[in-house]
Amino acid sequence: MISRRDFLQATVAASAIWGADGVGRWSRLAAQQRLTQDQLLDFKSTGNVTLIHITDCHGQLVPDWFREPEVNLGVGAQKGLPPHVTGADFLKLYNIKPGTPEAYALTYLDFEAMAKTYGKMGGFDRLATVVKSIRAERPEALLLDGGDTWHGSYTVLKTKGQDMVNAMGALKPDAMTTHWEFTLGIDRVKEIVGTLPFAFLGANIFDATWDEPAFDPYKIFDRNGVKIAVIGQAFPYLPVANPKWMFPDLSFGIREDRMAAMVAEVKGKGADLVVLLSHNGFDVDRKMAAQVPGIDVILTGHTHDALPEPVLVGKTMLIASGSNGKFITRLDLDVQGKEIKGFRHKLIPIFSDVIAPDAEMAKLVADQRAPYEKEMAEVIGHTGSTLYRRGNFNGTWDDLICSALIEDRQADIALSPGFRWGPTVVADQPITREDLYNATAMTYPNAYRSEMTGAQLKAILEDVADNLFNPDPYYQQGGDMVRVGGMGYAIDVTKAQGQRLSNLTLLNTGEAVDPAKTYVIAGWGSINKDTQGPPIWDLVEGWVKRKGTVSVEPNHSVAVTTG
Repeated sequence: MISRRDFLQATVAASAIWGADGVGRWSRLAAQQRLTQDQLLDFKSTGNVTLIHITDCHGQLVPDWFREPEVNLGVGAQKGLPPHVTGADFLKLYNIKPGTPEAYALTYLDFEAMAKTYGKMGGFDRLATVVKSIRAERPEALLLDGGDTWHGSYTVLKTKGQDMVNAMGALKPDAMTTHWEFTLGIDRVKEIVGTLPFAFLGANIFDATWDEPAFDPYKIFDRNGVKIAVIGQAFPYLPVANPKWMFPDLSFGIREDRMAAMVAEVKGKGADLVVLLSHNGFDVDRKMAAQVPGIDVILTGHTHDALPEPVLVGKTMLIASGSNGKFITRLDLDVQGKEIKGFRHKLIPIFSDVIAPDAEMAKLVADQRAPYEKEMAEVIGHTGSTLYRRGNFNGTWDDLICSALIEDRQADIALSPGFRWGPTVVADQPITREDLYNATAMTYPNAYRSEMTGAQLKAILEDVADNLFNPDPYYQQGGDMVRVGGMGYAIDVTKAQGQRLSNLTLLNTGEAVDPAKTYVIAGWGSINKDTQGPPIWDLVEGWVKRKGTVSVEPNHSVAVTTG
């Protein structure tokens, strides 16, 4: 009964999808003719439990492009393990042919051509079609949202998350956990949670003053006679990665002992299946699976990984469902005698040109966006190169932002946070205001200008590097490496904290960064409360408008050693 993999198995040969016009209309049609909604949704049901998982949609109500990372390094025991496999190595690992829909959805390879062939992905109206299809067959299915939902777009910012609350409410999830939601501020979060018709879970969220649980840690569902305990785990490092002043009375943390206690508690209440709905990040969840016995399934989030197979750690199954609404996971389980006797898994790619939009959700999405359509649709410039963010070190969106910061803030060096969120703009396309906000929309956007010595700058970068490359996953505090404009450096990810970076060099002069010299630094996304400066979207919009057309050349200013 156990299926190793049940991902989309398209048989399109590369030669069949390339038309005479390269990546134009005819090749798009060829791809569509060979991909059907029935094929994407085909699934041989099994067992008595169905879980549906979506995570990290980051406010993306409509279809978008999202380029998967070119570099996703694992360190220590995680080196070379999924999800730290990309490109051709990823295709080889999962036996995926180049040029197929799978290759487009799951890797960065030939992204521009493939994007114009297979189109955008996601869209809540398409997600609704998939969810309704599964529920029509399996009415007892649980839909679980891994968080980072009320964040990341123009409409989220303008409605304080209400657009996503309304859209997700229409999908009718059974539970969610959280991360960026708290950057709306604790008062707004409490206001929304008070209206939710489903569970808002965070076993690791505590009142900082009284050291008491602040939200429900779990909920037990009875489906088909199976007691399913869903435990929520919010992002552990919220007060480190995001502004603590926005939720001053809360504490988070991994709280491994707390998780073990919750597993024991739900089992004591008769749970037949224990599901962890997590926003820890994949490597943290992998370690937790090894450290905390009794968790049957971890639905992992935060690191935006999309894997076409479960990863097994002992008896615990880790499921990664991607980001930006590109995928939904369906997991069928045969639970007997409090054990999983069999399963079938499918990572369903949401090709928006193939899956028909659900009319009810399409109207709701249109209604949420209607007051802002004119402003969002305004073209602020054009791009001659693909603008993307995801990757451990470089992303062309952030290279563009850094260039704008250096010029407008008259800085020597620019820093752009290593956020994973933000869809892609394909080359030779207009850049709209919505595109810009998709990469910058947050509640602490001020573009600062400050001074620091070369030694201080290196110390900051070393701290960020340790957050990413500490070999113990419990010390990895989220995000990718801060993007740097105007300066190059070398990094050895295998070295100890404080020793990873070297050869810091100013790109415009070729001079080494002097530890004792003071430099003007521009950046944005500071977690300090009183940060001064214009909103980053205003600064970048003005810069792009002045340029008209922008092209961002490949960035080779970071030399990486992986051991």
